[in-house]
Amino acid sequence: MAASIRKTLLHVETTLTEGGRQAPTPLRLIAAIAVVKNPWAGQGFVEDLKPGIRAVAPVLGALLTKMIIEAAGSGEIVEAYGKAAVVGLDGEIEHASALIHTLRFGNHYRTAVGAKSYLAFCNTRGPANAPIMIPLMDKNDEGRRSHYLTIQCAIPDAPAADEIVVALGASIGGRPHHRIGDRYQDLKELGHDATNPASV
Repeated sequence: MAASIRKTLLHVETTLTEGGRQAPTPLRLIAAIAVVKNPWAGQGFVEDLKPGIRAVAPVLGALLTKMIIEAAGSGEIVEAYGKAAVVGLDGEIEHASALIHTLRFGNHYRTAVGAKSYLAFCNTRGPANAPIMIPLMDKNDEGRRSHYLTIQCAIPDAPAADEIVVALGASIGGRPHHRIGDRYQDLKELGHDATNPASV
C-alpha cells in the first residue's frame, strides 16, 4: 500500500495591516497541503490501521515538511506550527487522525523546526471545499498567546469522498498588535504556580 497523492498546494498569506494599523512586523502564514487517496477507502471497517499509517504517514510528513521549510527559508525562522486533516465523506474521522497523530508524520516537522511543544491539531470530515483549519501555537512555548493562530483555506475539488486532505501550517511572527498577555500572567494573577502550569 503506497501513498497515492493527487495534488499538493502551498498557501502563503502575509498580513501587513491589522486593526487599521500597519503591522510592526508582517505576519506570514504558510500551509503545505496534500490531497491523498484514503488508504482505507472501500474496505469497510478496518480493524488494524497500522499498515496504512506506516505506508502513508511518513511520506506525507517528509513531503509537507520540505514544502514548509522551502517556503519559509529555514526551519529556524518558523515560530509557530500545527497540523490538520480533513477526511472525505466516505471516510472516518479516525482515518484523518491516523495520518497525522503519529510520530511517523509529525517528527519530520518537529525535528526540522527544532520544536519542543506538541503540534496543535484539527481533524474533521467534510466534502470538497470544506474548510481546512490549521491551529498554530509557538513551537517552544505553549503559553505564548501571541502565536495562537489559525490558518484557514479550502480546496474546491478536495477532499473527494475517498480522499484525505493533510496539511502542515507555520507562522513567521505572531498576531500583529497582540495585547492579551500570555498564560503565565493569568496564572500569576489567579494565584497559581506559573512555573508549573500543569498543576491547575
